[in-house]
Amino acid sequence: MVSEEAFHQELEQIQNVIDRQASNSFKIKGWAVTLIVVVLLFRSNDIHLAVAYIPLIGFWYLDAYYLRQERKFRALYNWVRQNREDTDDHLFDMDTSRVDDSVKPVPKLMKRKSVLVFYGTITLLLTIYSGIVLANGTGVIYG
Repeated sequence: MVSEEAFHQELEQIQNVIDRQASNSFKIKGWAVTLIVVVLLFRSNDIHLAVAYIPLIGFWYLDAYYLRQERKFRALYNWVRQNREDTDDHLFDMDTSRVDDSVKPVPKLMKRKSVLVFYGTITLLLTIYSGIVLANGTGVIYG
């Protein structure tokens, strides 16, 4: 039904979106670390330690969101690969709603090993740092 060239172009178009989603996830991790460090560097008192958790949680959610988007496009890629010979339906359609049910929601993806290890480690280190600073009472680790 669809020419071989159109089939490959459609798959390539979807693959490009998948690559962008993976790139977004990498960039988000970099921004998360940068903002958390900036918050810690510019804190004026110990209560500001809690502020560092805001970008941590925000970027953790955002990273899982992009992971979900990437998985949706992978499912779309597989759908096209398996069904394109039989139908012209949704030709070059980038709407992933037909594969939404096959991908876990963002809160569940936040608990995936690939995401949890990165943000869990930052959470643990931030908590240890906060505990040391608060126990020290000086606001300086080496003071």
